[in-house]
This record gives sequence, C-alpha cells and structure tokens, in this order.
Amino acid sequence: MEYAVSMFLNTLTPKFYVALTGTSSLISGLILIFEWWYFRKYGTSFIEQVSVSHLRPLLGGVDNNSSNNSNSSNGDSDSNRQSVSECKVWRNPLNLFRGAEYNRYTWVTGREPLTYYDMNLSAQDHQTFFTCDSDHLRPADAIMQKAWRERNPQARISAAHEALEINECATAYILLAEEEATTIAEAEKLFKQALKAGDGCYRRSQQLQHHGSQYEAQHRRDTNVLVYIKRRLAMCARRLGRTREAVKMMRDLMKEFPLLSMFNIHENLLEALLELQAYADVQAVLAKYDDISLPKSATICYTAALLKARAVSDKFSPEAASRRGLSTAEMNAVEAIHRAVEFNPHVPKYLLEMKSLILPPEHILKRGDSEAIAYAFFHLAHWKRVEGALNLLHCTWEGTFRMIPYPLEKGHLFYPYPICTETADRELLPSFHEVSVYPKKELPFFILFTAGLCSFTAMLALLTHQFPELMGVFAKAFLSTLFAPLNFVMEKVESILPSSLWHQLTRI
Repeated sequence: MEYAVSMFLNTLTPKFYVALTGTSSLISGLILIFEWWYFRKYGTSFIEQVSVSHLRPLLGGVDNNSSNNSNSSNGDSDSNRQSVSECKVWRNPLNLFRGAEYNRYTWVTGREPLTYYDMNLSAQDHQTFFTCDSDHLRPADAIMQKAWRERNPQARISAAHEALEINECATAYILLAEEEATTIAEAEKLFKQALKAGDGCYRRSQQLQHHGSQYEAQHRRDTNVLVYIKRRLAMCARRLGRTREAVKMMRDLMKEFPLLSMFNIHENLLEALLELQAYADVQAVLAKYDDISLPKSATICYTAALLKARAVSDKFSPEAASRRGLSTAEMNAVEAIHRAVEFNPHVPKYLLEMKSLILPPEHILKRGDSEAIAYAFFHLAHWKRVEGALNLLHCTWEGTFRMIPYPLEKGHLFYPYPICTETADRELLPSFHEVSVYPKKELPFFILFTAGLCSFTAMLALLTHQFPELMGVFAKAFLSTLFAPLNFVMEKVESILPSSLWHQLTRI
C-alpha cells in the first residue's frame, strides 16, 4: 500500500498541481459568487438554507418552512402598503426649555446641545404657530413677527421686552419664558402671564372668527398660542414635581381642543401617568392612541411593551423559559418588545445604558436616533422602576433582527425603515454625539468560508504556476503527511492478518 501511494505521488507532475489548484480556485469562486447573490436576494445562505430545510428534517430536526412562508407572506403584504414619507421631522413633544435647561448645559459643559438645523426648524415652527398675516396691524405683534425671525438670542429677547412695553403680548411672554428664564419656576411665572394675555386674545378672536378669512387666521393663531401656553404650563408643573396637577391640566387641554393632535399632548400625558405608576390609566390612553390609522412613535410602542413586560418581568428567567417554553403572557411581552424594536431599533441601547444619553433635541425623526434619545431621556426611570423589565428587554431585543425579512429596510410590522434616517439625525444631533445606525445583518458563515477558501486556493494556484517545482515538493510532503496515518493503519492490518488472506484481498 505504501509503495502504491509513493508511486502515485512520484508520477504527479507540476502541471497537475497547477491544474488542481486552479480548478479548486475556480469552483470555490463560483460558489462564492452564487452564495453572495443568493444572500443579497433572499437574506440567507443557500448552503445553510438547504441544510436547514432539507438535511435537518432527514436527520430528525424540525422543518421551519412554515415560519419562512409566514415571513415571506408578511413581506409581500408590506410591499402593498401605502408608502409613507420617509424623513418627516416632528416637533419633540417633550422638548426642554432653552433658557432653563439647554443653556444651563452650555454654561456647565461649554457644549452646544442644539444644532443650527434644529433651532432653524424651531424658528419656522414659531413663525407658523405664533404669527399671522394681520400682525402688521398691531405694533406689538409686528415686533414679535420680526423677533421670531431673529437668529441672535439676545436680539429676540430684546424684541420681546420691546413688545411688552407696547402691550401685554402673549407671544412675547412665551419667548421670554422659553429663552430668558433661567429656572423652571421663572418660566412658569412668565407662562402664567402669557396665559392671561393669550386667553383674552383667544376669546376676542373667537367672537370674530366668522367675519372673514383674516379673522379666521387670527383665531387659528390665537388658538395655537393658547394651546402651547397651557401645554408648557403642564410641563412646568411636571418638572416641578406637581405631577397630578400636570395630568389634570393635560387631560383638560385634550378635552378642550381634541382636534389639535399636532402637539402630541398624549405623549406628555403618558409620561406623567407612568411617573404616577397609574398603569391602568396608561393602558386606557394607549388603547385610544395605539391605533393602526395613527402615526406610531417610540413612546407608544415602547410603553405598550413596558406594560406587557410588567406582567411577567418580575418572574422571568431565560433559563427557565428555554426549558419549559414561553407562556402566553411572556410571548405577548416578547412580541411587544419585538414590535417596539422594529419600529425604533436604537432605543434599547439607551435603556440598557450601553450608550450614553445626551439632552434630547427640539425636533425628532420618527424611528431615528433622535427619537430614541428623546424617549429614553424621560422614560429610562420608568423602565428601571418595573422590576425585571430591563432584564427581559436585554434577553429579547436582539432577536428582532432575526425575524425581520431581508433586506432589513423591508419591514415586517411597520412601513419600511427609512434609509435616510442617519443623514437627518446627523443634522438634528450635536457633533459630539455618535449617531446610532440601523443594525446590519451579518454575513453568513458559509459566505465567509467560501471567500476564504477561494482566496486560499487562488493563492495556491498562483504560487504553483510561478514555482511549480517547489510547490510540487510541498504538495508531496503534505500528501505524504496526510496519508501517513492511513499507511500506519495498513501496516498494522498487514501484520495482523495472515499473509495468504492479505494476498487475496490485494488481488481483489
């Protein structure tokens, strides 16, 4: 046997090794190209798919075709959904006060928490909500119309004081409460003065609103001003620890102006109710606003997940769940977490304190890092208060990305994840913050393996072509080493078996 192997190796020529390595490199390269194409199209390795779908059932495993079919059907239904505008920027319902909170951060750290883009969006909001075409007819309002366009904060504050010297102007008080007041208590006093002036303007314009388009625009402006003041007063009460008072003010405001949903006051209400641990009231608010026809938010999705996690998190154990399986309540909690993570995948890292929080911006991008910061900034304490909720989130949130069909932007429960979120978040968030990006699906093992195999065999083919004699020596040494155990076994067998029997076997 040993003689036959040595004869075989000696008869091999360098051309054989060149042909062998070149063919191996070509085959592995073709496999790599096919694997990569299959992964780009279907999101999984072809070799892995075949082994799981066909070989595993033959070996006694469980076929998972049903789950794959359900995912593909969900993907097809998603493609038929109405497309939503990708990167619409929203006013942050829980935005802080510039003078009392953002400026304090700048005084302490020397960093600017707000970007120019974010503040420019706020300036546009102020001009939309707090001005109208008839402002030029009233001197104080005309001054404030120019003040909202000023880029310099001191110029805006000076203009507001100038407007107050002429008349009790509600929007002037708003500007001073937002930007000049250095504490929340000072801001609340100014907002109360704004409320007195704004309520009077609202009642007067309410009586004249049907007398022409000009009066209608003025009444719409006065309504926006009044709602803004009352909402900010409720937020001041919440900041100062008067949470029950804040809840009552928010409920009254939502009853008085039910159609003004653009301010998203229900998100302020949810946060205040969570602070009171009034979970039944939180569920009632969610039942009203977590509707398929309304735009979702991280606050809605993650609050729903928190309530479901609260029912099981105190007794949840990953080891026990893996042994006995998930109960119905645990499955509902896990599904709610998956739903929330698919809507905004950036939130868990902030809730689990894997990434540092910063002050939230004045505007947020739904499903973006900016929304995740705004949510976690106010709701991290509520998650910590529920025993085991963060542990359940830690154990389950990463599983979401294995459930979402490929490509990742395709979506499963929601409209496709916008591709432009990273660009918009970089405009909204300060430069010292590292923007979170959507987690990418890792390449399967077989693609990496075939890439390595192709590179290795290509290198062997090149070396064999350049140095055929030397590579032939190495190949013979390698093959001799490879066949050494077989030669050893054959020698032992030959020594044990009778020579006549061994002679008959070799002839066969």
